[in-house]
Amino acid sequence: MKRLVGNYCKIVTKEPGDSRASVVTGILENVDYEDGFILVDSNQGLGCLRIDTIIAIKPGNPHKRKHQTNFKEDEEAAIGIGTLIVFIAMILVAAVAATVIIQTSENLQQRAYAVGKQTIRQVSSGLEIIDLTGYTDESKSVIQYLAISLKPRAGSYDLDLNQTLVYIEYDNLTVLALAYEHFCDDGALYNNQQNGSISCEVSSNGVFHTLNHSVLTSTNYGAISIRDSDNSLINSFGMSPSDLIMVMINLSAAFPETGGLEPGEEFFGRVVPEVGSSGIFMVSAPNAFSRKVIDL
Repeated sequence: MKRLVGNYCKIVTKEPGDSRASVVTGILENVDYEDGFILVDSNQGLGCLRIDTIIAIKPGNPHKRKHQTNFKEDEEAAIGIGTLIVFIAMILVAAVAATVIIQTSENLQQRAYAVGKQTIRQVSSGLEIIDLTGYTDESKSVIQYLAISLKPRAGSYDLDLNQTLVYIEYDNLTVLALAYEHFCDDGALYNNQQNGSISCEVSSNGVFHTLNHSVLTSTNYGAISIRDSDNSLINSFGMSPSDLIMVMINLSAAFPETGGLEPGEEFFGRVVPEVGSSGIFMVSAPNAFSRKVIDL
């Protein structure tokens, strides 16, 4: 049969159960003994026949093709159904695998974007300590109040003062949170109440007399807005990169045993925002207080 490949042939076939044989004419394109098929290019197109159904095959005259008898009109196409089923199954499996891969890649992309965004914010954001100033009592024996001037670092995202904590390490660890009712802007004391009432107490004696420090306890701190061009601090306690605030701490409440920071004493502290790097400071009191306001 291999010798007839490429030649015009007349092929007589008979399917099991048929009462008569059929004749197919065309060019024998290929013979597949392994799968038991031959490939024939007839006037009906390219098709395949099972070898076990072939009764006879012989070369023919291509000019007589139109006079040859073809497949019966009522014969069902049973050849190649298995191959078609396997092909469709492969397409379905490939489609399912592609869907899983696409969904996985999308989830990974979204996760990587979120992690990258959070990492950039964590690395670039933070607080910077500018200045530390202390205020003593009337006898200049202890530092009662501490003012910390700070601002967001260069390139920092907006920071929420509500979520900013102050850590003080002196004998014991003390954690201070913002006292919402003790937030000032330009010397004005705002009461954050539900009725929206605002009370203002302006002092000409400086920042240490603006807030009512006796109300500040060992668990909270006050804040004064020094620079707030977009009113973000006043409206939502949010610090934009151009803002500057002063955190006020009542050391007499934080150190109740001594009533404040004594001469020659020191303590370590951190201003920790919600996200980003902390502002770290070290307060070291001089051995003697020559005046009430002391640059630390």
